[in-house]
Amino acid sequence: MFRALITLFITVTWISSAYAQDAGRDDTIDRSATGGAQTLEDIMRRQRGEPVDNSFRSDATGNPENAAGIENQLGTLGGASDPELWRAFRFGSVDITASNNGPAATTLIQDGGMAWLTFRQGPLITNGGLLLLATLGLLAIFYFVRGKITIDGEKTGRTVTRFKTIERFGHWLLAGSFILLGITGLITLMGRKFLIPVFGHDAFATVAVASKWVHNNVSWAFILGLAMVFVMWVIHNLPDRTDINWILKGGGIFTKGHPPAKKFNAGQKLIFWSVIVLGTSISASGLALLFPFEINMFAATFAKLNAFGIPGLFGMAPLPEVLAPHEEMQLSQAWHAIVSFVLMAIILAHIYIGSVGMEGAYDAMGSGEVEEQWAREHHSIWVEEVLAEKASKSPSEDATPAE
Repeated sequence: MFRALITLFITVTWISSAYAQDAGRDDTIDRSATGGAQTLEDIMRRQRGEPVDNSFRSDATGNPENAAGIENQLGTLGGASDPELWRAFRFGSVDITASNNGPAATTLIQDGGMAWLTFRQGPLITNGGLLLLATLGLLAIFYFVRGKITIDGEKTGRTVTRFKTIERFGHWLLAGSFILLGITGLITLMGRKFLIPVFGHDAFATVAVASKWVHNNVSWAFILGLAMVFVMWVIHNLPDRTDINWILKGGGIFTKGHPPAKKFNAGQKLIFWSVIVLGTSISASGLALLFPFEINMFAATFAKLNAFGIPGLFGMAPLPEVLAPHEEMQLSQAWHAIVSFVLMAIILAHIYIGSVGMEGAYDAMGSGEVEEQWAREHHSIWVEEVLAEKASKSPSEDATPAE
């Protein structure tokens, strides 16, 4: 899981950095007619989101050694024109000093906005949307092929307490807030592209403002629910030997009978740790977006990755260790959305199993009471422990009343 996150992290950074700098060198354009300056083909390629050689700008920042002598009429102008000076500001090649010691205080022009916008409007929306649609499609196919997982044995009519009230409260706080965050996040990310053509700008503006307010404020409920679920269930989600057997038998999903399991089986443990790890990452990037000038994670993280030589393992140059707050926000937003898409796909599968996919599963988080036969089939080790504990607390049937 950690390696996958690091790989995803570096991939996002590489995409953003590549677009922000040169997006790849392309020397096939003939600029002789423009004296090396921008051509119509440069403009068209940039509009299509294709790589453009930016060296004709980044390298054209003047040269102080070419300044005319002080005795000449133009000697005081130095060796750089105003456009050349501004290009040096843009590409960070000018020597700047600042009295402010804040983050990237010497970054006067931040050049990654269009790269972030291109990534946000293109690959992010396209691939994220396809991931969610593919997940829904696979779940539909699975349902029609496998059908609903029913209780195999005869129902007893007795129930076992699966989750207490506080556990169900923590679960629904986390689940409900995540659903709201997912919906409002998708509206914010995709609304301009899909909702404006349908409802118009005015209607979308109202929805967008409401979505932003809900998203920012419900996020605190999500963080609280995440903390509650972790504290209550982490001890039950630690790996053990029963998980190996459960995985080898595929959880009994494709065969009759279910492998023995404790309170949480291996599949549920994977869901739990996915929610905890990815949810924590989403929360951290969300806090960085809410407090952009107080929380800057990427520059410090890049420095640590460079120190361990991780970019080099992927054939990449060292990652930037000085980022303007705007760049931090762009990377945080990209990371926030990517990890959210992954977690939404996982949660869709979780919702399926907990509702239409398995008979009796919803009762665990609905009333908290599950059919005893269901518990014996899906969590046999756990239910035996619960029933044994219950029996030890009950008075013996042979005991005679005290006189």
